[in-house]
Amino acid sequence: MVTSYRELIEALEACSKEAREEELTLGEAFDRLGEASYSLIGIVLCLPFLQPISLGPLSIVGGLTFAVLGYQLARQHPVPWLPDRLRHAAPSAKIWERIISLLRGVVRFCGKFTRRRYTHLVTGARGDQIVGGLMAIAGLLMAIPFFGIPFNNTLPALVIIAACIAELEDDGAFIFVALALLGVTVLYFLFIFWAVFVVGGQALQFLDSFRGIN
Repeated sequence: MVTSYRELIEALEACSKEAREEELTLGEAFDRLGEASYSLIGIVLCLPFLQPISLGPLSIVGGLTFAVLGYQLARQHPVPWLPDRLRHAAPSAKIWERIISLLRGVVRFCGKFTRRRYTHLVTGARGDQIVGGLMAIAGLLMAIPFFGIPFNNTLPALVIIAACIAELEDDGAFIFVALALLGVTVLYFLFIFWAVFVVGGQALQFLDSFRGIN
């Protein structure tokens, strides 16, 4: 089980070496990385959703994927569950090198502005429940089909990234960042609901009354 920044880098290097020398499946890579695989997957998969424009149906698929990942982490599954076909899939060494290079870059980048603090919020069963809960809630918010509404993907993705950084680097301060972003996201979504249903309803009533006059 990976428990420190150094061990995580070593696990990524070991995956890279094994992929060059022999076949490495997704399941084997997840087993090597342990719970850190949740955060690494979460951060990488969130990158396309940071753009302010909605991705349409992909937002629903992505949001539900994050919700499932968060649920699994909150239930303390050692590694993300994958269907057998995906778990035994073995990308080529070239693809693995690109994936591991990206993950290595993510880990080193996050390490530049984080440090171990408030670790009781991100370690043990409580940490899994907090981080997993944040991922699941943000994923469900992302899955709401607000097609065409700006930032409906961006804000939930930022919540997930902050929570994943907290878990990945044992930096509980990022839990507070994730909670703040979640609050902003909920307020923004409530405003959208209000604008669509309340203001939209009033506009329709106005149009009906205008037609009645004519």
